[in-house]
Amino acid sequence: MFLWCAQPILQAAVAVVLWRRKVHKLFPVFFSYLLAQLVFFAATFPLYGRPGAYELYFWLFWFAEAVGAILGFKIIHEIFLDVFRPYHALKDLGTPVFKWAGLVMLLVSIVVAASNSFGQDPVIHAVTTLERSVRIVQLGLILFLILFAGFLGVSRRQVSFGIALGFGLLAGAELMLLAMHSGGLVQQGSMNLINMVACNTSIVIWLAYSLLPQVVRQTEVNHLRTQRWEQSLADLQRPTSNDSLIPMFETMVEKAFSRSSSLEPGDDHPHQPAQAARVKSAAVGSTRG
Repeated sequence: MFLWCAQPILQAAVAVVLWRRKVHKLFPVFFSYLLAQLVFFAATFPLYGRPGAYELYFWLFWFAEAVGAILGFKIIHEIFLDVFRPYHALKDLGTPVFKWAGLVMLLVSIVVAASNSFGQDPVIHAVTTLERSVRIVQLGLILFLILFAGFLGVSRRQVSFGIALGFGLLAGAELMLLAMHSGGLVQQGSMNLINMVACNTSIVIWLAYSLLPQVVRQTEVNHLRTQRWEQSLADLQRPTSNDSLIPMFETMVEKAFSRSSSLEPGDDHPHQPAQAARVKSAAVGSTRG
């Protein structure tokens, strides 16, 4: 009970620090996630163990879990946008990928709930399936940042890295506990206790990162390969026109014509202006043809 009651206190502290330091403007979805967790705790805690309130508690609890899973996935997208902020083409590519991934997760959850072939409440099974999918993506995100943070110029002291680290720790603990519980290695009570400790640890990580001085991104570092990816995607989004060579040829002919027309009347090449004009008309006609 103490660990459960400590969660809203820590979450409120993180929200206050983000608000006072104006960091909530950079991570509005994460800030909304913290506020939503506080609201859901205030709604569900008085109903816990109360006679005759089990059904209401059940629906509120699993509704909160579903909202938390959806916001958790949006937070992943928010971290992605912050990490790839200098790379606009990569950022634009990732946005539709995240949208389709979220749609697939939602469809899988609906199909699981409709099939209900596991002898479990369809609402519970749908929400848990969605949660596990989000946890897998969160764990993959923090592993990606740990491996490629320096490669992308992302400091490990940035708030976005701390948010991903907290969710990654929570996701890793939950997935490991689920695997151990399925194998009969961990009982339900121990599983809930360890999971709550991991959740509080994640919130402490968020609080620590929110209190750190803001770190300026290492934009001066030359990440050659990432810039090549960025340039390649930019070229695919903005293909070069087939007529782009015409202005180049016209410019070359204009320069030749201007040099020839600047000759004196008594020079050795009296017919050069007429020849240059013919060259110009022939070059322009061939390129446009």
